[in-house]
Amino acid sequence: MKYVGIDVGKYKCAVAMMDSEGRVSDEFAFHNNNEGIQCLISRLSMDDMVVMESTGSVWSNLYDRLDQVHIKVVLANPMKTRTIASARIKSDTIDARILAHLLRADLIPPSYVPPYEIREMRYLLRHRVSLVKVRTMVKNKVHALLDRNGITTEEFSDLFGKQGMQWLRRVELSTLDRLMLDNHLEHLESLKRQVEAVDREITVRASRDEHVKLLLSMSGVDVFTALLIRSEIGDISRFSSHKKLVSWAGLAPSLHQSGSVEYHGRITKQGSRVLRWVMVEAARVAVNHDDRLGSFYERVKLRRGGQKAIVAVACKMLKIIWTMLTRNEPYESRNQRRYDKKLNSVAKQ
Repeated sequence: MKYVGIDVGKYKCAVAMMDSEGRVSDEFAFHNNNEGIQCLISRLSMDDMVVMESTGSVWSNLYDRLDQVHIKVVLANPMKTRTIASARIKSDTIDARILAHLLRADLIPPSYVPPYEIREMRYLLRHRVSLVKVRTMVKNKVHALLDRNGITTEEFSDLFGKQGMQWLRRVELSTLDRLMLDNHLEHLESLKRQVEAVDREITVRASRDEHVKLLLSMSGVDVFTALLIRSEIGDISRFSSHKKLVSWAGLAPSLHQSGSVEYHGRITKQGSRVLRWVMVEAARVAVNHDDRLGSFYERVKLRRGGQKAIVAVACKMLKIIWTMLTRNEPYESRNQRRYDKKLNSVAKQ
């Protein structure tokens, strides 16, 4: 049996192979592509253990290929690994050797690796988020162009709705500004088609997932939000309590303690940035449609202000979601009419 540390890079990976006594038996590098990974696999056996850090997304293909041939892989949490394995002299080879040493000593803090289907879902949902961000950027450019020409758009509740888009195509501008506006409008039409195609796929995947159907009972949660929460959390059983889920989302307050003095500060913001963002967005909607969450928001707002109250609602909602998914029960304070409507939209797929 060998302990194999791999320092994963975008183009090249460094490997250190170590025996049970801590002696390095082999060191080499391979290209981070299918041919290079196959070369690595040919030098491994099913008894070997491999460790790599979860840096970006460059580890994903390597992890999947090793998993397919039933080689045990541990994905190390890079933040915690750096704390254990800090070194003054650093190189890819040294990092790979340190990882192998830590694996041999059973000191690797592992990262959760969701199943391939959940990771696919994450890629799809994050792709949609990126499309919407680009769409917002293009809309802002249109507003800036109109502002530069002193043109107001107060008569339109939605400038980018059907009537607004027709008006934008007819508005009089200089030749150069007309060219730029037409380009922006074509870009928006293209982005609209892309988002619609992604939304169709999201709805199809939501219709197959019972956990997503449960999440739809929660106020402020639509199909996209439910699938995003589901993909970020993964297996709810990995969180033994709602406190651990809240902490993982970075919504738990930071704690400063010295002797008998204990101070709770701002939220930690450590963990899933995507889950934290989507829960805050869901909370903004929920407080306007849910009496229970709305009254909680108002109580906190009086003491701590609106923004902190929204974060508190997001935290409360995540605690409720942990209970829902753990017990396999819908939200008890749900609006049944809205819930049925959401389920029907998913069932059509």
